[in-house]
Amino acid sequence: MRYQAADAQLYIKNRKKLLEKLPEKTMVVFNSNDIMPTNADGTMRFRQNNDLFYLTGIDQEESILILCPDFPKKEWRELLFLRKTDEHIAIWEGHKYTQEEATSVSGIEQVHWLEDFDGIFAQLMALSEQVYLNTNEHLRAAVQVESRDARFIQFCKKHFPLHNYRRIAPLMHELRSLKEPEEIQQMQMACDITEKGFRRILSFVKPGVKEYEIEAEYLHEFVRLGSRGFAYDPIIASGANACVLHYIANDQVCEDGDLLLFDVGAEYGNYNADMSRTIPVNGRFTKRQRAVYDAVLRVQRAAFGLLKPGITIQEYHLEIGKIMESELLSLGLLDKRDIADQDPKSPAYRKYFMHGTSHHLGLDVHDVGTMYDPIQPGMVFTVEPGIYIREEGIGIRLENNIVIHEDGFTDLMANIPIAPEEIEDLMNQ
Repeated sequence: MRYQAADAQLYIKNRKKLLEKLPEKTMVVFNSNDIMPTNADGTMRFRQNNDLFYLTGIDQEESILILCPDFPKKEWRELLFLRKTDEHIAIWEGHKYTQEEATSVSGIEQVHWLEDFDGIFAQLMALSEQVYLNTNEHLRAAVQVESRDARFIQFCKKHFPLHNYRRIAPLMHELRSLKEPEEIQQMQMACDITEKGFRRILSFVKPGVKEYEIEAEYLHEFVRLGSRGFAYDPIIASGANACVLHYIANDQVCEDGDLLLFDVGAEYGNYNADMSRTIPVNGRFTKRQRAVYDAVLRVQRAAFGLLKPGITIQEYHLEIGKIMESELLSLGLLDKRDIADQDPKSPAYRKYFMHGTSHHLGLDVHDVGTMYDPIQPGMVFTVEPGIYIREEGIGIRLENNIVIHEDGFTDLMANIPIAPEEIEDLMNQ
């Protein structure tokens, strides 16, 4: 395996947390993701369903987890089903989990082949009053492709129409938003790999290089260190491209005097880093660039102190807006009339800072977890203020990943250069 997997005790612990929240005579079913097609006989690289991975550590297609904690037959209370491998599959696709290996990874003793699923499932259904099934209920999800979970829901309702079906997603969002130490360790690895990629490009960037050449430098370092690559499509945005929030073309030449905004992160063991940095292409900030950079950095540092247990993300964003408003006034981008005349539903600062400051981070880059309930210790968030001045071709975003504690936070990216003086020194060594 490319990455060092977490110990099976993590997945045993995660399953126990879920079981404690379930009513009696309940069954829960999780399906793996599909291998998605491209064109002809091409496929995308497999990415496991994060809920299934969270509960099992199993990183393989065509896998099913069943939890049925009250079933009379004790050995059927926790079941993992896998695609049966054979010599043909081994030759064409490579090694797949043996039953013993799957037990070692997940801590699940009862591992069966998929060919046994229908018979066992029918018996479990006969004594289950409530069946929890999984769906993608992320607030930003635009679900247009039918998943294995969606097909399984249709199968259940067709063959077992009188059961009481319920949503497991709210419980999974609640559980996954609070990270265990083993999860934070995987995220720290992703951040450390991201750091090494960033340090690599600081000595590579100069006027005339292409954005995609920088992308290649990042990818080389990420894969070399055990990551499967980028956690998401990387943003390598020079000059005015940095004012396009989701710029991913990465095909322009970096010009002398421009700034270069990165929004990149490595993936490690299915967990993600999410970093933003902005550097001068020629190794030196202009006076104006430095003023804007310092303003963004002050907002980020203030945000670190605000993001703490008890506050909601909505309340936090309101406070960040006030701080950003003050910085934009100092930069001459807003004046007091702009503030006096602003629509409270569309504050004046939104002209130059139009996205949120923080989101949950974990197995998903925009990880599951409510944005309305108070923040709790154990949550992991990005902190990513930015200022985008389209008329000046300046876009600056700075983003770190932090773990919330009862009495403070841990910055998983504390070792990644962010002070403008350090960035200039490293670029000019």
